[in-house]
Amino acid sequence: MPEGDTVWNTARVLHRALAGTRLTGSDFRVPQLAATDLTGWTVRESASRGKHLLLRLAAPTDHPGAAHWTLHSHLRMDGAWRAYGPGERWSARPAHLIRVVLRGTGVVAVGYHLHELTLLPTAQEETLVGQLGPDLLGDDWDPAEAVRRLAAHPDATIGEALLEQRNLAGVGNLYKCEVLFLRGLSPWTPVGAVPDLAGTVTLAQKLLAANRGRWTQSTTGSLHRGQTSYVYGRRAQPCRRCGTAIRKEELGERVTYWCPRCQPGRS
Repeated sequence: MPEGDTVWNTARVLHRALAGTRLTGSDFRVPQLAATDLTGWTVRESASRGKHLLLRLAAPTDHPGAAHWTLHSHLRMDGAWRAYGPGERWSARPAHLIRVVLRGTGVVAVGYHLHELTLLPTAQEETLVGQLGPDLLGDDWDPAEAVRRLAAHPDATIGEALLEQRNLAGVGNLYKCEVLFLRGLSPWTPVGAVPDLAGTVTLAQKLLAANRGRWTQSTTGSLHRGQTSYVYGRRAQPCRRCGTAIRKEELGERVTYWCPRCQPGRS
């Protein structure tokens, strides 16, 4: 499930595969970009901003308009990018989910089930990502600013507030559940009643940062199957701390996992 660290890892894979590459062809399979041809464009870099992926390009010198452009995509729950070598089978997802193909000498990048796919001048990136809070894995990470944004809505539940990307960018459902368990907080606790918001956002950043560079997301320190999380995805299984059955319930528009004994206080 793409969260901030997954998008960060994806951006690095694309950067290693494409940075400096002059594209020899492109194929967009979304209506808004169906007529777009990036042949002759050069990939400058690939970067992430929270859960947004930004592929920055340089247009050919004879291209009208801006010299630098950004291909923006959002992975949401099911999007993915893959880089393939010449002749390698595109096996990551079914072909009908392909939304874009970028070809270069010796490499093909394929985007599956991408959302919000947009091509715009790089100078206008902020129109798409400028509303985001501090990026937990970015150069702009600022825990004090994240705390300020969270505290501005004291009546919101902490479970929903951590998922609000305008507060802090990168936390998804997995990290939300795990952070709250480790902090002993019920997901239904109002933000204004959280005793240490700074400690909560600092822990979130540490957990995401620990998983940079690997695809297995672990908050327990173990990479073994079935041992990577404390509560997430473990409904009805015993809590690793107290043995109580982990519960799963809806919170806002997402499900949440928590231990009713270690995280008391659900209203």
